[in-house]
Amino acid sequence: MSKHFYDEAEDLVLDALESLVLQSSGLTLDKSKKTLWLTKNDPKHVSLLSGGGAGHEPAHAGFVGDGMLTAAVSGSIFASPSVAQILSGISRVASSAGVLLIIKNYTGDVFYFHLAAEKAKAQLGVSVEVLIVGDDVSVGRKKSGKVGRRGLAGTVLVHKILGAYKETGASLADVVKLGKTVTEGLVTVGASLEHVHIPGREAAATSTEDQVELGMGIHNEPGCQVLKPRPHLSQLIDSMLTQLLDTNDSDRAYVDFSDAKDVVLLVNNLGGVSPLEFGGITAKVTNALTGRGFKLARVISGTYMTSLNGPGFSITLLKANPEILKHIDASTNAIGWAYSPRDETSGDVKQRLIESSDSGHGSQDTTKSGVQLNVETFKKVVSEAAKRINAAEPQITAHDTQVGDGDCGVTLARGAKAVQKYADSSSVSDDAVRTAIDLTNVIEDNMDGTSGAIYSIFFAALASELRKASAGVLDLQAWTKVAVGALETLQQATPARQGDRTLIDALEPFVRTLESSRSVSDAVEAARKGVEATKGMAASLGRAVYVEESAWGKVPDPGAEGVLAILEGLQAALS
Repeated sequence: MSKHFYDEAEDLVLDALESLVLQSSGLTLDKSKKTLWLTKNDPKHVSLLSGGGAGHEPAHAGFVGDGMLTAAVSGSIFASPSVAQILSGISRVASSAGVLLIIKNYTGDVFYFHLAAEKAKAQLGVSVEVLIVGDDVSVGRKKSGKVGRRGLAGTVLVHKILGAYKETGASLADVVKLGKTVTEGLVTVGASLEHVHIPGREAAATSTEDQVELGMGIHNEPGCQVLKPRPHLSQLIDSMLTQLLDTNDSDRAYVDFSDAKDVVLLVNNLGGVSPLEFGGITAKVTNALTGRGFKLARVISGTYMTSLNGPGFSITLLKANPEILKHIDASTNAIGWAYSPRDETSGDVKQRLIESSDSGHGSQDTTKSGVQLNVETFKKVVSEAAKRINAAEPQITAHDTQVGDGDCGVTLARGAKAVQKYADSSSVSDDAVRTAIDLTNVIEDNMDGTSGAIYSIFFAALASELRKASAGVLDLQAWTKVAVGALETLQQATPARQGDRTLIDALEPFVRTLESSRSVSDAVEAARKGVEATKGMAASLGRAVYVEESAWGKVPDPGAEGVLAILEGLQAALS
């Protein structure tokens, strides 16, 4: 359906978030950051923060409450929240026990939440971990590749279980450990009659054919199979359960339930199925599983993870144990959890609807790190790198036009210009940590897209690693250790490795050669060879995956070319 009461999507998102504060006395909303949190949360307990694009309500803001999430951050409809939003959320609920970010496995969310985590560690000194949930089975191993499974309704069970567990006073490490156990036992598959329409956008042509799409994503992504004519509901459910349970399907067999004693079923409404019909669907799914010999420990049915008003549903199975069941049964006052008691509205609402005036990069620890930076050398490195980026930009743009969306060179040049402006200012500090954080903020503010996120994560991780270093002027060995740590942190946020035709093909050989040889010139030469090796290399990630081989056969990866330009500037400045 393409008709809505709201004409502007952004107004809709803000009003929906405000409605949660109106319904619950225990929540506070920063409207400018679209961040919702528990007004009173125990500072001795681990804080759980989740989020993502809007359009999946009640996920994730609807699950903020005692016994579930401590905070949630919302982006625009189907768009990741910004790093500034996430960092603001972390600062609101930072606790002595640490913060766990729970995110669905989508590229934007993974990049930006990881970057926010690194910035929080570097700037706030907070212990932060990231748990990525991927429970989809419809897109199998072959197609998903290194990206992995998409995050779907199973994420809500992770919220509930870990939310109850952290209330026991569990440590951050133990919460993460249980989270991994839960995610490893999750599988989900969805089905929808048609794609959804986003308020405020022009309606796309929709099919009127009698069909159903198996495996359709929660962001309108295509499913794995279009079934037409539409099968009987019982047949559709049988096909969905086969994808979830068939251990002989090597592409989709993620969890073996053959020995499971405690299985939790979650039937989730994607937003547009009437309560009457959805109740019938829940009964049929439950009966189908019983017919397959399952004794379900819990049956949970409701609207938890939607795709706006999507006319579909998803089935989630969780391989549980008595401890997990205890946490599912624990009480919570989160509005979106169907079995929780509701709190009556009380208190002064206006005091809990605020507009923050911070810069968006979070507060800073103003204590000197003691790690010294040679400001003159730093400025020289920036100048030499900027020169080479500007000289290489036309070629990088030309190559990216062939194999990508043509913005790689322009984005990098824009970032170089901003960094040069910063280096020319009086803001540069001789405190290496402070300058690395500033550099991260400049890049974050001026470089968009995937490359901007990657550079930002790397420099945020660099700042975090510098904070661990010994006081004084760092020698090459110490800088190498910092670079290795930053690379390893970056590789936690991206599946890209050397050989995947990305900027990692220049960065990784540089860092690893620097680690082994302690020679900047040898490391730059290794990066140069890494760039050259991307010619004819099949892409594993990014938009180049969709480009014909004839286009990228003789063209190096543009992102790797950009990294090489920076490294050549570094070499020139240090020689």
